[in-house]
Amino acid sequence: MIETDIIIIGAGPVGLFTVFEAGLLKLKCHLIDSLPQPGGQLTEIYPKKPIYDIPGYPTVDAGELVDNLMEQIAPFKPEFTLGESAVSIDEVEDNKFVVTTNKGTKHKAPIVMVAGGLGVFEPRKPPVENLEKYEDKGVEYIIKDPEFYRGKSVVVAGGGDSALDWSIYLIENKIAKELSLVHRRNSFRGHLDSVQKVMDLADAGKINLITEAEVIGIDGDDALKSVTIKHNKQGEFKKEADHFVPLFGLKPTLGPIADWGLEIEKNAIVVDTVDYSTNRPGIYAIGDVNTYTGKLKLILCGFHEGTIAVQSAFARIHPDKKNVLKYTTVNGVNGF
Repeated sequence: MIETDIIIIGAGPVGLFTVFEAGLLKLKCHLIDSLPQPGGQLTEIYPKKPIYDIPGYPTVDAGELVDNLMEQIAPFKPEFTLGESAVSIDEVEDNKFVVTTNKGTKHKAPIVMVAGGLGVFEPRKPPVENLEKYEDKGVEYIIKDPEFYRGKSVVVAGGGDSALDWSIYLIENKIAKELSLVHRRNSFRGHLDSVQKVMDLADAGKINLITEAEVIGIDGDDALKSVTIKHNKQGEFKKEADHFVPLFGLKPTLGPIADWGLEIEKNAIVVDTVDYSTNRPGIYAIGDVNTYTGKLKLILCGFHEGTIAVQSAFARIHPDKKNVLKYTTVNGVNGF
C-alpha cells in the first residue's frame, strides 16, 4: 500500500503543477498515470508543438514545459506510478480513499485530485479501406517525434490547428522532403495566422495544398507507398507517400472515471468552483476533466484550479491548523 497526502490521478501539466502548490503547504503527492512518462498529452501527442498562452513564456514547446514543471516540483520529491491506469476509488476508514490501478497497485490518501485531462483518447480515423493494415507502417494518427519524418514524403489530412501547425513545422524546419496537405473544404477551422502561413507556403511552392479533396485509398507492400486522393473537380489520382497522417482529432472518453460515483455532465466531472470539489467529499477534479459554468479548457486555468483545490485539501486534512498564505517571493521554495 502506497500512502501519501494527495493522490493525483493524471500526470499532465495540471497534475504536475498541483504538486508544487501542495508542496508549499508541506503536503506530499503521489501521481498515477497510464502513460509511461509524466506530461500527459504534452509528452505523448505533441511534445514539439509550441504553446503560446503560458504566462511568462512568449512561446514554449510542450515538452520543454513538462521538463520545466518537473524541475519546479523536484524539491518536493513527488512519487509516481506510471504505465498504470486508476480503475477504482474506494472509501475506507479514517475518511481516506484507496485508489487501485489496473495492475492492482493500491494507493491510500485522505485526498484524491482527478487531473485526468479529457480522459482516454482514441483517434478519429477516416473511412479508408485497409487503414489499420498500415498503422505503424506509414500511417500515424499523431506526430510524436518530427524527426521521424526527416527526408520523407508526407501526406497530412485535416483542416484544424493540428494539421495546419504540423504542416508548417515540418516544412519550415526543413524536416519533410515533401508535404501535401489535403482538406475537404476550401476553408479551415484553425487559427487565422496558421491558415495564412499555410497559404503563403503553398504560394511559395513549399506545401502542396490540395483542398476540396480527401484521401480515399492507400497502397503499399510491407509499408505505405502511395495514397489515392479524390478531388471534387479533378477526380481521382495517386500520390506517392512514405507517410499518411490523418489529423482529425481525438475522441475523448472518461473511461473508468465514469464509474467512480462522480456527477458527470457532457463527459466531464461537475465541480463546485469554490474549491473544485466533486459531489464526493475529499475528491476534487481539476483541469480539462472538470466542467462548470464559464469553464475554459486551458492549461493556465487548470493551474488556478489546482492551486485553489490544494488550499481546500489542506483544510480538510488539517481542520485544526490555520493556513497562513506565504509568498514564494519572500520565502523562496526552500522556506516552505
